[in-house]
Amino acid sequence: MLADAYIIRNTTMASSTLRSLGVLTSGGDAPGMNAAIRAVVRGAIFHGLKVTGIKRGYQGLVDDEMESMDSHSVSNIIQLGGTILKTARCEAFVTPEGRRKAYENLCARGIDALVVIGGDGTFAGAREFGSEFDFPVAGIPGTIDNDICGTDYTIGYDTALNTIVEAVDKIRDTASAHNRLFFIEVMGRNAGFLTLHGGIATGAEAIMVPELTNDYEQLEAFLENAHKQHKTSSIVLVAEGDQVGGALKIAEQAQKDHPEYDVRVTILGHIQRGGSPTADDRINAGRLGVSAVEALLAGKRDIMVGLMNGRIVHHPFSHSKKDRRPLDPQLLELIKILSI
Repeated sequence: MLADAYIIRNTTMASSTLRSLGVLTSGGDAPGMNAAIRAVVRGAIFHGLKVTGIKRGYQGLVDDEMESMDSHSVSNIIQLGGTILKTARCEAFVTPEGRRKAYENLCARGIDALVVIGGDGTFAGAREFGSEFDFPVAGIPGTIDNDICGTDYTIGYDTALNTIVEAVDKIRDTASAHNRLFFIEVMGRNAGFLTLHGGIATGAEAIMVPELTNDYEQLEAFLENAHKQHKTSSIVLVAEGDQVGGALKIAEQAQKDHPEYDVRVTILGHIQRGGSPTADDRINAGRLGVSAVEALLAGKRDIMVGLMNGRIVHHPFSHSKKDRRPLDPQLLELIKILSI
């Protein structure tokens, strides 16, 4: 039975006119991107396709920085952070002239389709390029922010979250030893997923996220209550895009309003972007990479391949920008309950 399913699946894929595809990583790097590259390359080879790696994202398309890849090209990279294809911002690709040059370079190399790995900015470029030249593109969500609509998961998020947990656990040791209030700034751009989940996982006493407009008032209430309870050490996680202005500004204001606290600030910064990807990021990158190749072989285009409720889903690129992905209100309430 399994053998029959295997034969049927490959016969279906072989019927596609697709012969060669390119793969690139764009935007901010995220742990697990290399695992996704590996899956795309080997998934394509498995289905009889030629694969070309494109260096430095869309800039490599414009500058024709491409090289053929085989199975050996992606050996021993699944455990590496960053991206072997490199990544860069590309102003030229924003222009019609730049996109035209990218298209001509792809045609000259006989590349029939693209797999792009990145976030919403990457997908916006892919959507415009694919529409402009009727070129098949499939996207894989790769960003530590986990803020893309149409998928529950983005590559790199789990690793970044675990990095935050490890760092905050260590900071809590010194916070307790010196009776200090620590404001710890985490990444996430304008989304609070890392902050919310990191706060729950580390037992943070409070969080501050862009999605809440009154979070400083809530912080004030917490600090006053904690002081009444003679609580002398606390952890507050702050999203870098918080409306008050980040950990430094918030800590400065909190120190003025509450001189009774010994306030300190730690900005975790780009440490959250690096490191060896977790098992979940490696496994899901593998699933998404192969699924992106198979979606293109099935004739799909202008789509993001994502995960919802543990299952592979396909959404148009336009859907990934449709709405701002909300935080779970039950988890926001959980933070309040667990911090008393």
